[in-house]
Amino acid sequence: MIRTPLRPLARILNAREKGESLEAIERENIRLRGEVVRDKVRARAQGRLLILGVIFLGSFVTVGARMGTLAASAPQEPQIATAGQAIVAGRADITDRKGRILATNLLTHSLYAQPRLMVDPERVALELVKIFPDLDAERLKKDFTGARKFLWIKKKLAPEQMQAVHDIGDPGLLFGPREMRLYPNGPIASHILGGARFGNEGVSSAEVLGVAGVEKAFDGWLRDPANGGAPLQLSIDLTVQSILEEVLDGGMKLMNAKGATAVMMEVDTGEIVAMASLPDFDPNDRPTPLLKGDPSDSPLFNRAVQGLYELGSCFKIFAVAQALQLGLVNPSTMVASKSPMQYGRFKIRDFHDYGDQLSVTDIIVKSSNIGTARIAQMIGPERQKEFLGSLGFLEPTTVEMIEAPTGRPLLPQKWSEISSMTISYGHGLSASPLHLASAYATLANGGRKVSPTLVHSEDPEVLAARVGEQVVSPLAARESLDMMRAVVTRGTASFGDVPGYEVAGKTGSADKPKPTGGYYKDKVIGTFAGMFPVSDPKYVLVLTLDEAVETSGSIPRRTAGWTAVPVAAEVIRRTAPVLGLRPIESLEGVTLVNN
Repeated sequence: MIRTPLRPLARILNAREKGESLEAIERENIRLRGEVVRDKVRARAQGRLLILGVIFLGSFVTVGARMGTLAASAPQEPQIATAGQAIVAGRADITDRKGRILATNLLTHSLYAQPRLMVDPERVALELVKIFPDLDAERLKKDFTGARKFLWIKKKLAPEQMQAVHDIGDPGLLFGPREMRLYPNGPIASHILGGARFGNEGVSSAEVLGVAGVEKAFDGWLRDPANGGAPLQLSIDLTVQSILEEVLDGGMKLMNAKGATAVMMEVDTGEIVAMASLPDFDPNDRPTPLLKGDPSDSPLFNRAVQGLYELGSCFKIFAVAQALQLGLVNPSTMVASKSPMQYGRFKIRDFHDYGDQLSVTDIIVKSSNIGTARIAQMIGPERQKEFLGSLGFLEPTTVEMIEAPTGRPLLPQKWSEISSMTISYGHGLSASPLHLASAYATLANGGRKVSPTLVHSEDPEVLAARVGEQVVSPLAARESLDMMRAVVTRGTASFGDVPGYEVAGKTGSADKPKPTGGYYKDKVIGTFAGMFPVSDPKYVLVLTLDEAVETSGSIPRRTAGWTAVPVAAEVIRRTAPVLGLRPIESLEGVTLVNN
């Protein structure tokens, strides 16, 4: 900046000539210079005040807008913050249809260590191993005497374990409160519930995340504070579930089976009253998944939803029901059944020789492969595929479990006529027992499509929305039930006739396929699918035994009539009274009375 001299030479010379005061010139220049500086300072201050005013105005506008937004929004519960990380620690209970607890939260404590606070690290390590034998003493000594400042020891403690750690008396052992997921019924409904684990963790809380089953499928809902702690009410009945599992376990052992599964479902709503898969597990101590081998060998494998099996003769009723609906046959129509049936290079045989002809009813009662294949020829592959698709056999079930998408039926690459014939009697298409239960429920309720659900509801609008399309005519459905009643009274499922409960159903015995191709001769999937009471169907039961063999006689018997049917009958005998079904004196022509 160029500054004006206080005594400019030209003015000084001029002032001397005129005799003026030189000090006056200097004072005037000092005054002018001060005015220039003052104007600059004022301008700078005014600019700063303007900027500060704009900042304050913007702040007030922002705060006001945020307050308005909060005032107009719905209130939300704050999340618990721990160690700088948001942890949603709450999780809703899960109950059965009657409100009984299936899964809840229990206040417990975690155990962690701060080695720098320890008085005697080596003694602490030895004492901890006495309390928790699964810990490694040498590893603990190394951690306690090393550079680590913090380490978890146990994520959850029993009260007696906590007291034992207290008794060690070392200040480096610390406890943190947290909630753990508790399944008070142990392994009952374990595959349905799935299990849970800890997610984000802090020393004073930890979030609980679902890992399988409905715990995983409804994880977001169970953790949502907006639900106000309301429980998730499942459709299963705890009493019926426990009975089903007890009978199924006894039947599996009695019949020397490798595994077993069963599904009981309401025919009108699709609500699953009980569903079990054996072997099972305790979700309080969920085992580690298998990394190799057959997935079905793992107790975590849900046979009812994930197991895909050729379900054998249980499929025959679908071919007959479709033929009845199309008007191709009626229950008394005679169909050729001479064995064997030749189709190109293929031969189809029956378990016994049933003569040259059978009525459609007797095809179901005697379980004739040949008679069913003849009916499938009348229907044709395209119509058969469309019909089975309407029953849900071409897609995974929609049940509310994280495992459901893995149960996608295995279909033939080409739906040819020979494929159509074998599928009609349960070979060439693999589906889950839950698929079969849903399809049988469709026949039992008069032909309306049923989709399985694990969520209980008594809301009329919800129940009305569950009513599917009419996929089988009421007449064809009723005639199909009458045929399956005859299967129990005089056919392959005679051991399933529970006095007073009008059981109807169909057996299925399918040879297990080998991984390398072909079928085992001594390994069978035995299934009974039925409903009760047939005069006014309320429930469907599908029960499957894997590699069962009945050995009370002189020769081993593997067919479902000898293995799955007696077990299913015991399930019905014990659960029907619990379900409120009153037995009747006459089995035929009388409507069952409900309590």
